[in-house]
Amino acid sequence: MRVLVVEDSVLLRAGLGRLLEDEGMTMVAEVGDASSFLSAWEAHRPDLSIVDVRMPPTHTDEGIRASVELRSAHRDAKILVLSQYVEVSYASELLADGSGGVGYLLKERIADVGEFVDAVHRVAGGGTALDPEVVQALFARNRDPIDALTVREGEVLERMAQGLTNTAIAETLGVGLGAVEKHTSSIFVKLGLEPSPSDHRRVLAVLRFLDR
Repeated sequence: MRVLVVEDSVLLRAGLGRLLEDEGMTMVAEVGDASSFLSAWEAHRPDLSIVDVRMPPTHTDEGIRASVELRSAHRDAKILVLSQYVEVSYASELLADGSGGVGYLLKERIADVGEFVDAVHRVAGGGTALDPEVVQALFARNRDPIDALTVREGEVLERMAQGLTNTAIAETLGVGLGAVEKHTSSIFVKLGLEPSPSDHRRVLAVLRFLDR
């Protein structure tokens, strides 16, 4: 896997590069600002970009704004955002096209190398990886009841937003895989999401829930 690391902290940038290389990945570039990020992506077309939210010159939201810009121009760009904080509005915008291949993790999660590497592979493969705190913040801001969904379906949908597979959801809820598959199918039906080769129904289902 070819990875572009976008992080203004030299130590964290080097640490991420070493960690991922130890996992057999190739660093195509390591840059420290949003402008260099966009240029490096065009030059290398990486399989995944790992991007810090806050970067020079203002250290506010340059990284995630550049990520949203890149996804608007290149829907196939796979981006895993890292942040110390939850930027709710940008997180929602980054997910808005519903095609998958995006993630948003808090930096503290990098301490669990296994979970972080799993998230890297999941996002690069076209899935999603959302930190539980990000999901909670999005739900807190946007969630209104959707009467058609049961309580259990809501629990399944929340875990789908975290990027969990049906197997992982079954384990966390203490139910069988068949039950989760049934709930997932019911969610898609109730939200009117038909199978499509171009859209990621799991992401679209989460967005429907968050936008109500």
